Amino acid sequence: MQSVKVWDPFVRIFHWGTALLFLANFAVFEDDGAAHRYAGYLLFGLVLLRILWGLVGTKYARFNAFWPSLRDIKEHFRGLLNRDLQPHLSHNPLGALMVYNLLIALILISVTGIMMGSDTFWGVAWVEEAHELIANYAIVCVGLHIAGVIFESRRSKINLVKAMVTGQKNIPG
Repeated sequence: MQSVKVWDPFVRIFHWGTALLFLANFAVFEDDGAAHRYAGYLLFGLVLLRILWGLVGTKYARFNAFWPSLRDIKEHFRGLLNRDLQPHLSHNPLGALMVYNLLIALILISVTGIMMGSDTFWGVAWVEEAHELIANYAIVCVGLHIAGVIFESRRSKINLVKAMVTGQKNIPG
């Protein structure tokens, strides 16, 4: 195994901070409460910083390090079916799609949450319904993300959770 520094401190803080804030807002904080609102603002700020970091950050944090092409996605599926273990230093193509999916969902949740607190959209039913629907969609995606991490960690023999804690990925080679 070769140890490679992949995830910088900001990416790791963003990942675990986002997970904590989203889950607290989803399951713990009251929907109408100040804690829910402030956690949402903080989460939105983290997402915006992550987008900036995805453009100017460290090598593996940049979006161009894990932007999957259609060919990459097809090859990854082929590798899954053929049990071909091709390690990825950054995200694999399906993991990358989930990253973008979750970032978009978090942006939409944040924007609809901000809209709900504005004079223009205060009490507008479709905004609250969209906010709740997207949050429910995101929690399902979080479950799929966790399942994918477990599956890929077992399949590839690379402890992805440990990599997101330490920043180091142990790559076969």
